[in-house]
Amino acid sequence: MTSFGTATPPDADGLPRRAPVEQTWGGTAATFGTRIDPMAAALAAVRGELADLRLRVPGVRGSAVGGVDGLLITHDLPPGLEPADLAALAATTFGLGRQTAMVLGQSPFRDATLRSEGGYFTVYAVGPTSLLAVLGDDGINVARLHLEARPAVARVAALLPQ
Repeated sequence: MTSFGTATPPDADGLPRRAPVEQTWGGTAATFGTRIDPMAAALAAVRGELADLRLRVPGVRGSAVGGVDGLLITHDLPPGLEPADLAALAATTFGLGRQTAMVLGQSPFRDATLRSEGGYFTVYAVGPTSLLAVLGDDGINVARLHLEARPAVARVAALLPQ
């Protein structure tokens, strides 16, 4: 027996294995040999902002934060919606919106809202490298969404590294 953990019965290869030892750092349990994600707390706070936005604005179905490259960072979407697709659509909308703003001399891109028969899709620039995509149903008050989302975007930008 060692101070690193208790020995377990031999494995299929006949060699003994050590049981994992849990340690805590800052209240978070970790097992030796595992990596602690330094962004976990920031992403949890971002998901809290997304959930708060959904609760504050009636008609918000969910939202996702993604990079301008279309890769998903985190989301608050109900089952049945693919968060990676939403992040990719946000990047596509951002590209079109950024190009439109540049051609019209109205740069930089801030947000774009698309309306379809089933609802709304709004993309906000969170910073130079990330976007917030919000999916709303057809009855959403878009003005209220903008009033609530813009301060949320500023809070998300403060949480994510740029």
